[in-house]
Amino acid sequence: MASLGIVREFLSEMSPIEGVAALMILVNVVLVALRSIWNYAFGIVGVAIYAIVFFHAKLYSDTLLQLFFLVVQVYGLWQWRRSQADAGEVVVERLTADARLGWLAGILVAIAGWGWLMHRFTDAALPWWDASVAMTSIAAQILMSVRKIENWWLWIVANILSIGLYAAKGLWITTGLYIVLLGISLWGLAGWNAARQRAGA
Repeated sequence: MASLGIVREFLSEMSPIEGVAALMILVNVVLVALRSIWNYAFGIVGVAIYAIVFFHAKLYSDTLLQLFFLVVQVYGLWQWRRSQADAGEVVVERLTADARLGWLAGILVAIAGWGWLMHRFTDAALPWWDASVAMTSIAAQILMSVRKIENWWLWIVANILSIGLYAAKGLWITTGLYIVLLGISLWGLAGWNAARQRAGA
């Protein structure tokens, strides 16, 4: 049957290390949505493994992105612990309208610059698409670390871009992961909005 052949092909292309990385990131994002500080334990392991996966796929922007995430994960852990110590919970905040425009402009400039560098100086596959995922994700990770609700809007965009990119590269576990992460991002946005409303912010 054709459907069984597709399933066999899918399973034969699955990488065990990619599966472990996907599981770590899935748990990480669920815990972020729940505003649990334990998300960082899973996030650090997940991004370290994904750095290896993306390097072998020649997605160099995403490889460097994972290394950046390692640093931001440590910073975020410090920020979240401080908020928890001060308020008894991880407090959700919002950017001003001017700050949102500034972040958007910065992301677009970063995509243009990084995409050009990857296109000009490396053999990166899909450099502009990859750069869009990387730069949007960097902004989202920073905003998540400082507890800004806008991080979820950026993750939604990054997840949509990632689904197409990883499918194009045949990283099927990761494609599936980002479909799930898109759903979790929508859930996380709703949950963080509810937390702000409960706090009267």
